[in-house]
Amino acid sequence: MATLFAWADIVTTRMRVCGILLVLVTYLLAPFSPGQTQSTDAITAALRAREFDRAVELGRSALQKFPGDSRLWTLQGIALANLHHDKEALAAFQKALKLSPDAVAALAGAAQIQYEANSPEAMPLLKHVLKLHPAEPTAHAMLAVLEFRQHNCTEAVSHFEAAGPLLDSQPDAQNAYGTCLVRLRRFDVATKVFERALAANPDNPHQRLLMAASQLMAHEPQEAIATLQPLIASGRADARSMELASSAYEDAGDTPNAVSALRQAILLDPHNPNLYIDFANLSMNHQSFQVGINVVTDGIGLQPKTPSLYLARGVLYVQLADYEKAEADFETAHQLDPGQSLSSAAQGLVAAQQNDLDRALGAVQSKLARKPDDAYLLYLQADFLAQKGAEPNTPEFQTAMQSAKKAVALQPAMGDARVVLAKMYMQSGKYQDAAAECRKALEINPKDQTAVYRLIQALRKTGDQKELPDLLKRLAELRKLAAKEEGERNRYRLVEGDSQPADTNQP
Repeated sequence: MATLFAWADIVTTRMRVCGILLVLVTYLLAPFSPGQTQSTDAITAALRAREFDRAVELGRSALQKFPGDSRLWTLQGIALANLHHDKEALAAFQKALKLSPDAVAALAGAAQIQYEANSPEAMPLLKHVLKLHPAEPTAHAMLAVLEFRQHNCTEAVSHFEAAGPLLDSQPDAQNAYGTCLVRLRRFDVATKVFERALAANPDNPHQRLLMAASQLMAHEPQEAIATLQPLIASGRADARSMELASSAYEDAGDTPNAVSALRQAILLDPHNPNLYIDFANLSMNHQSFQVGINVVTDGIGLQPKTPSLYLARGVLYVQLADYEKAEADFETAHQLDPGQSLSSAAQGLVAAQQNDLDRALGAVQSKLARKPDDAYLLYLQADFLAQKGAEPNTPEFQTAMQSAKKAVALQPAMGDARVVLAKMYMQSGKYQDAAAECRKALEINPKDQTAVYRLIQALRKTGDQKELPDLLKRLAELRKLAAKEEGERNRYRLVEGDSQPADTNQP
């Protein structure tokens, strides 16, 4: 058996194929004819000597005599793969599989090449291996990674679990496993997976971030602080680490350390607007509104064209009942980023068109030519024309107005269309009509921030200001809720961004 292990080290110098002992038994114990045995022994000797060019030549000679032997084709594939001739190696493995569809060695070799190329063709090959040998851990691990890359986390997790201890030596695979568990909101299990990965690489700061983020999502702030503490104590903590530590301290009820950690994060990365927004939220939670305003104002000084900072400061001004300054900040935010009023669907379409509003509009109008009574397309046309700055009394403005009215008539419950129509009414000076559309939009979606903002604008224009304080408070609460949700998404993004697609090649 020692000979089998030694040969495994040689033939898998590059080819980290699954089920290698099964592969070797196939070759060394299966009966060959006398002529085949002589050829196979010579090829084996060449492989053991790492003389892969010679192994290829011997293989070609043997295959001229025995072209129908799948094992010779597989040996040829192994030799070619060690020479990095993947295309030819894959062809050899495929020839072997055509002759013998259940040849485990050929399945493993072909799967490895396809896997390294990140080809979906690896998946049926690996599934075939598992059909023949259901407990093969490396096949499970490789298939898990492929499923992870395609965001099929339910399937990936089942394969990661079946891979067992094999993952202990594969931190990238463990991170992929943990990321999938986070996507499935199985935070407790994800934390245990990240813990094993950290134990194998305790000096890796990103690994600590992953584990701490997972612990926070699992509502374990004290554990997250303990995870981050060695990084903080070493003086190697970056802004992300300190931001995460601040969240952990705050969740654990330690506000002084939360503030201290966040201030340190700002010092480390003063041009990161998210840190100032985090500080605004922290100030909001503890009613330190003026302190929050001061810090966010510092951020605005460094990033004067960042709309999210004005929104954050505007929310704090509302808490101080300084409605004029709050409204001024909200207006500045809107002027800096008019596209923020686009619905998520419209934003998605613009993104799909490479952030090209003209291209997105063209795509919508092309579809409208075929479906002129589609309420959703009509709404998008109105929204895009409005964002492009269509002015009253222009053909573009008339088209936008007519499209928005028709969309609302066809589908009265489409709140986004009503908000766009309200904007058109505002530009036309029809402030009462704009306010009415905003109120209807808020009946449909009480959390529509743009509808609240437009209603504030419309009422101010009409001179009816008695509702403004309450509306500004409502807008501030919606912004606060949105910021909290964004913080949660940032933790998800932290895990997603630091978990690279793994290559489960056994060392």
